[in-house]
Amino acid sequence: MANTQLDCYTDDWQRTNPDFVVYLPRSRSGPDGYADHFLVNYTPGGDLLAMWTQSSVEGSFDTRVVFSRSEDEGHSWSAPELLVGARTAQEMPAYFGVPVISATGRIYCFYKIDIGFSAGGFRLAGAFRCHYSDDDGRTWQEGGVDIPVRRTRFDHPDPKVPCNFIIWQNPIRDAKNRPLAGFSRSSSPYVFPLAKDGIHGDVQCEMMRFDNIDEGPEAADIQITWLPEAEGTLRVPSPIEPQRSRGYSIFYEPSIVVLPDERLFLKGSTETGRIWYSISDDHGATWRQPEVMRSRDRGAEMLHPAAPAPLYALEDGRFLLLFHNHDGYSYGAHGPRDVNSRRPLFMAVGEFRPDAYQPIWFSEAKMLCDTECVGVGPEELIWLAMYSSLTEREGRRILWYPDRKHFLLGRYITNEMLADMTVPQT
Repeated sequence: MANTQLDCYTDDWQRTNPDFVVYLPRSRSGPDGYADHFLVNYTPGGDLLAMWTQSSVEGSFDTRVVFSRSEDEGHSWSAPELLVGARTAQEMPAYFGVPVISATGRIYCFYKIDIGFSAGGFRLAGAFRCHYSDDDGRTWQEGGVDIPVRRTRFDHPDPKVPCNFIIWQNPIRDAKNRPLAGFSRSSSPYVFPLAKDGIHGDVQCEMMRFDNIDEGPEAADIQITWLPEAEGTLRVPSPIEPQRSRGYSIFYEPSIVVLPDERLFLKGSTETGRIWYSISDDHGATWRQPEVMRSRDRGAEMLHPAAPAPLYALEDGRFLLLFHNHDGYSYGAHGPRDVNSRRPLFMAVGEFRPDAYQPIWFSEAKMLCDTECVGVGPEELIWLAMYSSLTEREGRRILWYPDRKHFLLGRYITNEMLADMTVPQT
């Protein structure tokens, strides 16, 4: 395995106190300057498999999905290998690879790939395809087909124009043990014009369930159920342009966990300076109207700017929330939409309260790490945007995170770190 630690041009990767190093760029602005969407899983064979999106800079022509593996519980990692995507301007970019592991041992990687035209930018649009591996993620084969995506009234009316969506986290298993992946669907600008800033568009939370993936089907035979059943269910009114607020939504990057009573709990990001959530009693078919998430029933609102805030189910029955614990007007930031609001990183422990209106209650927040406003990489990013993943095995709980979308690191989240994070009972 490669000792990637020796190849880095700076020691600033140590700022967030990581315990593991998966990949460090060799220069500030080389072909590996951008690293994001960092998903780590245990393979059926027991190794750790990491996938991420890499390029010279976010959104550039050389965007690709790469993978690396560790055979010693994450202490050393192989050099990144190309799974799919572009290394030159003559190749098509691919991005946001998502692994789904079948009960047969086959590992799928679902991703988006640019096909030369879109209505919303290539990072959102593109064909939906997959590669698969039958040797524990060492080598990969093309699925060979475009996977059909449910079209809705929020998509471009021309069926040739791809839907705009991003799966951003590892899928979970629902109460019936079916892989379920949350995603953000961005409306076509043809249907919902961009806001006056020319950047922000209409977006909502949805999910896809892989119904037969445990049979190890070929790509053409994969069966997907698209949820919720009624399109346009998981939407939060946008504060960006109040005059267009009727019907205009910004609700994205859903994290989904299964509650002990088999309900689904979904939380997503907004631009309101708060986390919002919803509940499903029927495995994702229908959902409660989204509302602001609180520390407990009638408790304090969970403050968070426009940034990812993953929620993970822990093996001991608790939950772990990663968020910034402010509404965007702290630490020198100027509102929820200010990208510099994406720091510091806090964590809160959640516990199930079966009789509560909001069935997960949370502890007080504790700071996990901060960049101290030091920028790195080709864009000098200072944020801790948690396009991250979490693994647990035999008492080893590790958060895998892309520090400033530049360094790929891991950090233990120990029981000792969580021991004083008490969740209120009433």
